[in-house]
Amino acid sequence: MNKMDKRKAYNRAKKRVAEERGFYTHATVYVVMNIIIFIFKIQIGDYVNSERYNDFLPWNVVSTPVLWGIGLLGHGLWTFRHRNGLGKLFNRSIFSKEWEEKKIEEFMNKNNEL
Repeated sequence: MNKMDKRKAYNRAKKRVAEERGFYTHATVYVVMNIIIFIFKIQIGDYVNSERYNDFLPWNVVSTPVLWGIGLLGHGLWTFRHRNGLGKLFNRSIFSKEWEEKKIEEFMNKNNEL
Protein backbone atom coordinates (compact mmCIF):
# COMPACT_ATOMS: atom_id res chain seq x y z
CA MET A 1 0.00 0.00 0.00
CA ASN A 2 1.61 3.25 -1.08
CA LYS A 3 1.39 6.61 0.65
CA MET A 4 -1.55 7.86 -1.46
CA ASP A 5 -3.61 4.70 -0.80
CA LYS A 6 -2.92 4.97 2.91
CA ARG A 7 -4.04 8.61 2.90
CA LYS A 8 -7.26 7.72 1.04
CA ALA A 9 -7.96 4.85 3.44
CA TYR A 10 -7.29 7.14 6.40
CA ASN A 11 -9.63 9.82 5.03
CA ARG A 12 -12.40 7.24 4.41
CA ALA A 13 -11.98 5.84 7.93
CA LYS A 14 -12.00 9.35 9.41
CA LYS A 15 -15.20 10.17 7.53
CA ARG A 16 -16.86 6.94 8.77
CA VAL A 17 -15.87 7.72 12.36
CA ALA A 18 -17.33 11.22 12.02
CA GLU A 19 -20.58 9.77 10.61
CA GLU A 20 -20.87 7.27 13.47
CA ARG A 21 -20.06 9.93 16.07
CA GLY A 22 -22.78 12.11 14.56
CA PHE A 23 -25.29 9.28 14.80
CA TYR A 24 -24.41 8.46 18.41
CA THR A 25 -24.64 12.15 19.30
CA HIS A 26 -28.05 12.31 17.60
CA ALA A 27 -29.23 9.22 19.51
CA THR A 28 -28.03 10.65 22.84
CA VAL A 29 -29.74 13.98 22.24
CA TYR A 30 -32.90 12.10 21.21
CA VAL A 31 -33.04 10.15 24.47
CA VAL A 32 -32.17 13.08 26.74
CA MET A 33 -34.49 15.56 25.06
CA ASN A 34 -37.44 13.16 24.97
CA ILE A 35 -37.05 12.47 28.68
CA ILE A 36 -36.95 16.22 29.37
CA ILE A 37 -39.96 16.85 27.11
CA PHE A 38 -41.91 14.02 28.76
CA ILE A 39 -41.18 15.29 32.29
CA PHE A 40 -41.95 18.88 31.30
CA LYS A 41 -45.29 17.96 29.72
CA ILE A 42 -46.31 15.83 32.68
CA GLN A 43 -45.36 18.60 35.12
CA ILE A 44 -47.28 21.21 33.12
CA GLY A 45 -50.26 18.86 33.15
CA ASP A 46 -50.34 19.00 36.95
CA TYR A 47 -50.88 22.77 36.79
CA VAL A 48 -53.37 22.84 33.93
CA ASN A 49 -56.84 21.67 34.85
CA SER A 50 -58.24 21.70 31.35
CA GLU A 51 -59.97 18.78 29.69
CA ARG A 52 -58.67 19.95 26.30
CA TYR A 53 -55.08 19.75 27.61
CA ASN A 54 -55.68 16.25 28.98
CA ASP A 55 -57.04 15.15 25.59
CA PHE A 56 -54.07 16.76 23.84
CA LEU A 57 -51.39 15.38 26.16
CA PRO A 58 -51.25 11.68 25.12
CA TRP A 59 -50.95 12.48 21.40
CA ASN A 60 -48.38 15.19 22.02
CA VAL A 61 -46.26 13.02 24.33
CA VAL A 62 -46.19 10.22 21.75
CA SER A 63 -45.81 12.27 18.56
CA THR A 64 -42.45 13.86 19.35
CA PRO A 65 -40.52 10.61 19.98
CA VAL A 66 -42.24 8.82 17.09
CA LEU A 67 -41.58 11.51 14.47
CA TRP A 68 -38.08 12.24 15.72
CA GLY A 69 -37.48 8.49 15.97
CA ILE A 70 -38.30 8.09 12.27
CA GLY A 71 -35.63 10.68 11.51
CA LEU A 72 -33.19 8.92 13.84
CA LEU A 73 -33.93 5.60 12.13
CA GLY A 74 -33.16 7.14 8.75
CA HIS A 75 -29.94 8.60 10.12
CA GLY A 76 -28.94 5.20 11.52
CA LEU A 77 -29.75 3.38 8.28
CA TRP A 78 -27.64 5.84 6.33
CA THR A 79 -24.75 5.79 8.83
CA PHE A 80 -24.56 1.98 8.93
CA ARG A 81 -25.48 1.44 5.26
CA HIS A 82 -22.39 -0.72 4.70
CA ARG A 83 -23.44 -3.13 7.44
CA ASN A 84 -27.16 -3.35 6.64
CA GLY A 85 -26.94 -3.81 2.88
CA LEU A 86 -28.05 -0.31 1.88
CA GLY A 87 -24.54 0.41 0.66
CA LYS A 88 -24.93 -2.21 -2.07
CA LEU A 89 -28.29 -0.75 -3.01
CA PHE A 90 -26.86 2.76 -3.30
CA ASN A 91 -23.87 1.49 -5.31
CA ARG A 92 -26.31 0.30 -7.98
CA SER A 93 -28.49 3.39 -7.88
CA ILE A 94 -28.25 6.88 -9.32
CA PHE A 95 -26.68 8.01 -6.02
CA SER A 96 -23.44 6.14 -6.63
CA LYS A 97 -20.14 7.44 -7.95
CA GLU A 98 -19.99 4.58 -10.43
CA TRP A 99 -23.28 5.61 -12.01
CA GLU A 100 -22.13 9.23 -12.13
CA GLU A 101 -18.83 8.32 -13.80
CA LYS A 102 -20.61 6.07 -16.29
CA LYS A 103 -23.01 8.87 -17.24
CA ILE A 104 -20.16 11.38 -17.63
CA GLU A 105 -18.35 8.96 -19.92
CA GLU A 106 -21.57 8.36 -21.86
CA PHE A 107 -22.14 12.09 -22.40
CA MET A 108 -18.50 12.62 -23.35
CA ASN A 109 -18.75 9.87 -25.97
CA LYS A 110 -22.00 11.36 -27.28
CA ASN A 111 -20.36 14.76 -27.70
CA ASN A 112 -17.40 13.20 -29.53
CA GLU A 113 -19.75 11.56 -32.04
CA LEU A 114 -21.41 14.87 -32.97
